[in-house]
Amino acid sequence: MARKRTRNYREERADFDEEETQREDEEGDEEEDEDEEEGDEEEEGAAEGGEGEEGEEGDDEEAPKKKKPKAKPKPKPKRTRVAKVTRMRQIWGVFNNSNQMVAEFDYPQKAEAEAEAEKRMAEKKSTHFVQPVKVPIDEKKEDKK
Repeated sequence: MARKRTRNYREERADFDEEETQREDEEGDEEEDEDEEEGDEEEEGAAEGGEGEEGEEGDDEEAPKKKKPKAKPKPKPKRTRVAKVTRMRQIWGVFNNSNQMVAEFDYPQKAEAEAEAEKRMAEKKSTHFVQPVKVPIDEKKEDKK
């Protein structure tokens, strides 16, 4: 079997960097040429301005107006969605062995909830237990008025 020749990545990187610097040099030369052309135009305008007062007035009309760069539009503030907060209240739930709620009682009525669980355990001969549960509060619009 023939072995593959391993590639020397350092040499390849050096070649790439050399090409890149050559491109940058070429681009830099083009920009300098453009700057020199603009400078020549400005010097010509200054020479014409020395003709007198009448020449100055004519230069204002003939001189090309430089365009101002357009201002970037301000980014709109991002709206963050705020989760709707629902008020919760705690109750006591009586659950069977399948974790199904079979009865519910207000929070101060814990004794009644435990009594209900004992009663169901005696009647049905299955396990029942009491556990606190949080449920959303149903607020009506009429109550707020």
